[in-house]
Amino acid sequence: MIIDTTEIQTIHSFSRLESLKEVYRIISVLVPIFILVLGITLGVLVIVWLEREISAGIQQRIGPEYAGPFGILQALADGTKLLFKENLLPSRGDIWLFSIGPAIAVISILLSYSVIPFSYRFILADLSIGVFLWITISSLAPVGLLMSGYGSNNKYSFLGGLRAAAQLISYEIPLTLCVLSISLLSNSLSTVDIVEAQSKYGFWGWNLWRQPIGFIVFLISSLAECERLPFDLPEAEEELVAGYQTEYSGIKFGLFYVASYLNLLVSSLFVTILYLGGWNLSIPYTFVTEISDINKRSQVFGTIIGIFITLAKTYLFLFISIATRWTLPRLRMDQLLNLGWKFLLPISLGNLLLTTSSQLHSL
Repeated sequence: MIIDTTEIQTIHSFSRLESLKEVYRIISVLVPIFILVLGITLGVLVIVWLEREISAGIQQRIGPEYAGPFGILQALADGTKLLFKENLLPSRGDIWLFSIGPAIAVISILLSYSVIPFSYRFILADLSIGVFLWITISSLAPVGLLMSGYGSNNKYSFLGGLRAAAQLISYEIPLTLCVLSISLLSNSLSTVDIVEAQSKYGFWGWNLWRQPIGFIVFLISSLAECERLPFDLPEAEEELVAGYQTEYSGIKFGLFYVASYLNLLVSSLFVTILYLGGWNLSIPYTFVTEISDINKRSQVFGTIIGIFITLAKTYLFLFISIATRWTLPRLRMDQLLNLGWKFLLPISLGNLLLTTSSQLHSL
């Protein structure tokens, strides 16, 4: 049997080419995910530093100033400390539930970032059901908190987990109805399409002006979803020591800490996308056309400008959330549930009916 060496070389070169293509596909998938995770991590560090500086200013005291210039490395120092602290486990608790709970809380929030457009065509996954995917994934967070509270074998932790589940379920419904109203106005569930629908009339095309009631309900519901004051009932120090976090230490406690800021950041990004025009500059038309011409010539420059605009609007909302935490007192549990079920739910449902009627009337 005669073996043709040229055929063998051709087969080897073809297999090498296929393996290189496979490696390139894997890299092309992993690199955007890595960039997104790195950007989210930096964003969380900035939020922690901002919260400490803003709270210090509101309370007229000195904020962090020793760890790095202006204290910008304080959050990194705290994370390093939590990473090396002893990880304690409750002796009579359910170790599996105790360990899995923080991971579910973080992963469910991290997956939400995959449908957020930071700029034009700068999105990990432009899905036709983007906003509903976010709501579906974020609804898994109460499961992680319940697992953490039950697995701790501590009455304070268990009560904190139950409070967290009741609170998140109560405010998830008005938030979903507000998102559905925006989807009806934009005729799409895609986050990119929702931003594009607001870009037709510049600043006056924002859904903030078309849905002012929905914006207020969404704002309150998102604060409750993030368990921020005045809605931090699941971890009320005066009543529950620290709620579902009572038995946690080390990196597991750090995961809950990171999850709260990740949730705050993703809520602020969705406020920007749904109501504040996303990455659009929203200024007079003559200048907008010049900017759009530059964007067409240089996609990199346009992407950077879009990311900067999105983050500027996002951190404006973050400032409001942080100032609210250090301004308003905590609600009682009955007041929290009454606000969600007796006020926000009927108002958001009425807003949805008005939006549906206006859309049917315009057909």
